[in-house]
Amino acid sequence: MVKQRKIFHFLLIFGIGLLSLNFFTGSQGQEENTRGLALVAAIEGPIGPATVRYIENAIEEARLRDAEVIILRLNTPGGLVMSTREIITSILDSPVPVIGYVSPSGAHAASAGTFIMYATNVAAMAPGTNLGAATPVAIGAPSPGGPGPEENGEETEEDESQPAPTNATALDRKSMNDAVAWIRSLAEMRGRNADWAEAAVREAASLSAEAALEEKVIEIIAVDIAALLSAIDGLEVTVGRNTRALDTKGLALVEFEAGTLTKILAIISNPNVALILMMIGIYGVFFEFANPGSIGPGVIGAISLILALYALNQLPLNTAGIILILI
Repeated sequence: MVKQRKIFHFLLIFGIGLLSLNFFTGSQGQEENTRGLALVAAIEGPIGPATVRYIENAIEEARLRDAEVIILRLNTPGGLVMSTREIITSILDSPVPVIGYVSPSGAHAASAGTFIMYATNVAAMAPGTNLGAATPVAIGAPSPGGPGPEENGEETEEDESQPAPTNATALDRKSMNDAVAWIRSLAEMRGRNADWAEAAVREAASLSAEAALEEKVIEIIAVDIAALLSAIDGLEVTVGRNTRALDTKGLALVEFEAGTLTKILAIISNPNVALILMMIGIYGVFFEFANPGSIGPGVIGAISLILALYALNQLPLNTAGIILILI
């Protein structure tokens, strides 16, 4: 009985702690209102719910501090589609111009990172970087049989002897067409190469920094942030319904650091960690049903399942905290 009480107390404290951290930790330095600055936010590693929280806080910080621009420094292999959509919505709604910058040399903005680059007001890359390979892929569920002939650009006559497309194939095409329409709309909004954007989704095409500049996928190649600020000075961008000229020469650079909760959530929301948590959760709950009254496996399994659902962007953070308390 004492052991069960300890487990329940731990679960209660864990849920309350998750909620309280969410309410009381956020962006730093909001009380300071420094003018004439460029806020730098780094998107590194897989993109998930923690990245959404970080970018939303960074954009709010830039607004509160009246920053001239916010620079998103990208080095990411991609991430969750839902999280990417939320980030892009925040970028498009940002009252501060957002500059996408793939940096340092050797970095890449693959998959979801390419979508984010297309959404920014100005897209830039450092020499020796690349972007692209934006084909949507289901987590842990590769498409059976690979792409069909028409997906490889080949035209074939209909063969009635061939089986009808499976549900998996239909779902793949649905996701593909949705992603193509999405990235083309971003390209048209920002005046960038929409045809290559479609190729990045359909054919997993990729480009180096020099090639991206030639293909009009990006506007600038800059060796560092100082060179980037000089290059975009005087450039006209559209923010909301207004057009404004950037005044970026000589701006002070401020790095936006993630809060404690965001750093913890970034570890949890790593896709590899999320899948491990999902497996632990399923086996823990199964063991509890097979051995009623053992308590421990069920509690560990429930916690793991809730954290995995949050990491896969299926549960909001507040909801996850409340469920942990109610269990």
